[in-house]
Amino acid sequence: MGDDIQTYDYLIIGGGMVADAAARGIRERDTAGTIGILSADSDEPYTRPALSKKLWTDPDFTWDQVPLDTVADTGAELRLNTLVTRIDRFSRAVETGDGELVGYRRLLLATGSTPRTIPAPEGDDRILAFRSAEDYRRLRELAERGGRIIVIGGGYIGTEIAAALAQNGVDTELVFPDATLGASQFPPALAERYEKLFVYGGVDLVPGRRVEEIRAEGNVLHAVLDDGQERAGDAVVIGLGADPVVDLAVAAELAIDDGVLVDEHLLTNDRSIWAAGDIAEYPDPILGRTRVEHVDNATEMGEAVGRSMAGEETPYTHTPYFYSQVFGTRWEAVGTVDASRDPLTVDLGDDRAVVYYRDESGAPVGVLLWNVADARDLARAVLVDRETSEEALRARIR
Repeated sequence: MGDDIQTYDYLIIGGGMVADAAARGIRERDTAGTIGILSADSDEPYTRPALSKKLWTDPDFTWDQVPLDTVADTGAELRLNTLVTRIDRFSRAVETGDGELVGYRRLLLATGSTPRTIPAPEGDDRILAFRSAEDYRRLRELAERGGRIIVIGGGYIGTEIAAALAQNGVDTELVFPDATLGASQFPPALAERYEKLFVYGGVDLVPGRRVEEIRAEGNVLHAVLDDGQERAGDAVVIGLGADPVVDLAVAAELAIDDGVLVDEHLLTNDRSIWAAGDIAEYPDPILGRTRVEHVDNATEMGEAVGRSMAGEETPYTHTPYFYSQVFGTRWEAVGTVDASRDPLTVDLGDDRAVVYYRDESGAPVGVLLWNVADARDLARAVLVDRETSEEALRARIR
């Protein structure tokens, strides 16, 4: 590799919350090393959960609180709208979309996820696969126009966006495959409570249906359902989850399974390349080898990978939690939240509950905290202890 290309001590591909946290983690151990961040995004790193939560529901939370101030706080050099197309492991350089080579001594892959979509007219800005700050700004414009917005998907993004729109006075319809909203995650009684939040919140629900495609007829969009029925709206938001962006890692012949395989130090099989966030499949001390797509994992793993890149030898041992908040109800979870996993519900009264999801032996593999605060460490301890006695489980988190 020639001396004429810019080389960073630490180069980060991706400009999300992992990149911000990693730069901060690096600075905890190395105040002088050069940090470069190559981001395909058009915005500097920002707090992503706000896009479907606080920006819609908290009038005191404004757009100027969204950026994370990565450059000012860490001295990293950030390049926006920069797509990395290739990693040359042998030269320790990456190539960008305009053919520029950028060198690295240590490289972090933090490429995140890309939203799933369905067949739809290309380039129609009334149809959003919701993911980015740009999507948020566009949805705000669409919401202010009035008319009906159809939201597709009953997972985190779909439910949070539907709730956010309804709470802002938008005529909102939510199409989802479960018979009851949340039925694939929550036990029946809790799913019914969850669904009622949306009914009372003014969201029109279309249960038990998937959207096969979106068609445009003049000013009207049509969501074509799997039974042939069509739902008409003025805009459509697709919230069908996301897939990890691992194409660079695959092309560079890094070890891949469900994501990019890393060890307890978040290193790949190339000793100068790390991976973190949505794309990293790592050995969790409680959950086993897993991949997690939530903000707690992004920030905790991001800081840890930064410290690891800067020479720290402490393994990453944090077991992340995930959460959602709609219509004033907050739930948090650790581990597997799957209604088919023999759930045991402990009703604590005052619309508070704990659900233990269990494997074939009766041992918990996931814990859901419904309106229960400050109990995440207790939930992690339950998963460590693998208690199978129903009576004992009922007494664990009160």
